[in-house]
Amino acid sequence: MIEDDIEKVYFSREELADIVSKLGAQISKDYENKNLLLVSILKGSVVFMADLMRAITVPCNIDFMCVSSYGSGTRTSGTVKIIKDLDIDLKGKDLLLVEDILDSGVTLSYVSALLKTRNPNSIRVCTLLDKPERRIADIKADYSGAHVPDEFVVGYGLDYDEKYRNLPYIGVLKREIYSNAQNKE
Repeated sequence: MIEDDIEKVYFSREELADIVSKLGAQISKDYENKNLLLVSILKGSVVFMADLMRAITVPCNIDFMCVSSYGSGTRTSGTVKIIKDLDIDLKGKDLLLVEDILDSGVTLSYVSALLKTRNPNSIRVCTLLDKPERRIADIKADYSGAHVPDEFVVGYGLDYDEKYRNLPYIGVLKREIYSNAQNKE
């Protein structure tokens, strides 16, 4: 079972629901009478995005971008690759980039700069988890659910090598699961 690979649960299902509810309430207040477009950065943010959009009480549109800078490793490669671009024209939209975890910031910094050239009214960032100790790009979240220490977390959409996304909580992955891959990087 995949749960055997988890060292400890960091955020339970209930704690995540509370975090999402608070973020949804604040976003709803801040985006009242605006043209909100939620942009999910796939694949990791899809679970968070689904819950977040249901917690938002103002009208909004959604779109998805698939971006990669990790491959199957545990550290960013530093190269950002757009796998799926947006379908919606951004002109006149108030963009909220929805991310599962803000770690190095390389991906979000790149995506933010790219989307700014498409003339939205505004661009802000909402992340479920923020790991500022690992930040190398100059970017911060406008909305952050919780800070996490420099541990490898999975579940609720976050993965290691495309696994563990389906856990209903966020847990710390046992080091032995990914340590061989780290030694090869």
